[in-house]
Amino acid sequence: MITHYQSNLDNFLHWAKHTPKNLYLRQPIEDRYLDYSFERSASEVKKIAQFIQNNLKDGPRHVGIMSKNSAHWILSDLAIAAADAISVPFYATLTKDQLNQVLVHSDCQLLIVGKLDHWDKIKDGIPEHILQIHTPESSEKTGYQWTELLQNTTEIESTPTPSPSDISTIVYTSGTTGMPKGVMINNGGIEAGINMARKIALLDTPGTRFISYLPLCHIAERNFVEFAATAAGGTIHFVENLDTFSRNLASARPTHFLAVPRIWAKFQEGILLKIGGQKKLDLLLRIPILNKLIRKKIQKGLGLDQNILAVTGAAPITPELLTWFQKLGIFIQEAYGMTENMGLNTLMPREKIKLGTVGKIHFDCETRIDSETQEIQMRAPYLSSGYYKEPKLTKELFTKDGWLKTGDQGRLDEENFLSIVGRVKDNFKTAKGHYVAPAPIENKLNTHEYIEQVCVVGVNLPQPIALVVLSAHAKSKEPSEINQTLLELKQDINPILKNYEHLKKMIVVKEDWTIENECLTPTMKIKRPSIEKKYEANFESWYTSEETIIYEKSL
Repeated sequence: MITHYQSNLDNFLHWAKHTPKNLYLRQPIEDRYLDYSFERSASEVKKIAQFIQNNLKDGPRHVGIMSKNSAHWILSDLAIAAADAISVPFYATLTKDQLNQVLVHSDCQLLIVGKLDHWDKIKDGIPEHILQIHTPESSEKTGYQWTELLQNTTEIESTPTPSPSDISTIVYTSGTTGMPKGVMINNGGIEAGINMARKIALLDTPGTRFISYLPLCHIAERNFVEFAATAAGGTIHFVENLDTFSRNLASARPTHFLAVPRIWAKFQEGILLKIGGQKKLDLLLRIPILNKLIRKKIQKGLGLDQNILAVTGAAPITPELLTWFQKLGIFIQEAYGMTENMGLNTLMPREKIKLGTVGKIHFDCETRIDSETQEIQMRAPYLSSGYYKEPKLTKELFTKDGWLKTGDQGRLDEENFLSIVGRVKDNFKTAKGHYVAPAPIENKLNTHEYIEQVCVVGVNLPQPIALVVLSAHAKSKEPSEINQTLLELKQDINPILKNYEHLKKMIVVKEDWTIENECLTPTMKIKRPSIEKKYEANFESWYTSEETIIYEKSL
């Protein structure tokens, strides 16, 4: 056991020295697994680190990672740290132009390329001066190959002892509102964050297992999986692809599991489909002799029968979904944070889940609500120092007295539980002069089984309207039934809203919102500006239409 966690690299080297044979990384490849012990991992890390160090020139020591999650992603990040360089991870879904934009902005000298679906479409976006290392999963077989480097490179003789103030990584945001920003995170912040989370994340539990499938370049997965598992000396399992997700999860049986709300909703949908609907599940759970059996069977089927920490974050989750899983013995703890505070603002206590909140403020995190804007502002030892090469944006990130401005609006109760009520920049002004916060309205609509995605808009309209993507369940229904259901939903929602928030229309759009059509971020959040731009030409005609429930394709 490590008495006090240090940098991610130091924690890794500790376990490589004291538990060299223990399993660190497990990569599924079809019907077999490629296993990396701490000892094997350390050898590869030190060899790749030597190559990186040999090839870095004067200037920013920045090395990019462009890959889906894999064992080599983690090994790359550790090798960059061992070379006394700064890692700059990029989303594996970036287009050629987006990749070029962040590569140039970040001043990367070298890029490690791994498992990607669209390498041939994006490779021309990499500037010629940037050296490339290709892991075995990369489809590119020219240039520097990871396997060849291992055969021809010796291990680096010594690894750095980083200063707490030194930048460890630059994490680019997912670009919800525009150009991604490079959030600078230092070694001291990582150390403070993982030590703060040690107890609440149950990291001293023997034999911890994690599964990595959400983007590792997002701070939530980086913290919850890479930093936490490495500090705990645990094992990180990976998912081969979407088709094998269920099988890989069931095989891993993680003690620690993080999923965004859409994943939990998909789990619910799959469970109900297998059991035969909610009514049948309710009936089975009401029978005492079957209740425990059914719950255990569902937990094991998901691969969560040995789970001790189930967390959700990155987007709002409905109280109804949390309650639904609690009846199955799965207690999901909501977390709230942002890249700029390493995702560490709140966590729902397992022993006291308070629905309608995003959990309790962390013990070393000061949080206040601005009296004028209701913005959540906070201070903690693990805050980012700002945005790379963006002094103006960095200045705007903090208040004059040094508190981080989250951009979210919230409420704190007497027990320090935090509720999110909106986002400062998402609020829009209607033609009647009223400001509307769309997020709370969207959260209410999102609870309905007919709705997969929703975006409430209304700039310069007298009343808001809701753009809706139907769920798979809804798409199997007749249009008349969909119309009636959505109409009833609108009639149920409006009375609990302020008059100026009442929805005038609900628009069923014909195209799902995805990462590929730039309506979702890589972390599955809606990109409000992109969605508004996509449909704004129709807003006025939709608003003045005689119909209340409108289908985009019919206009």
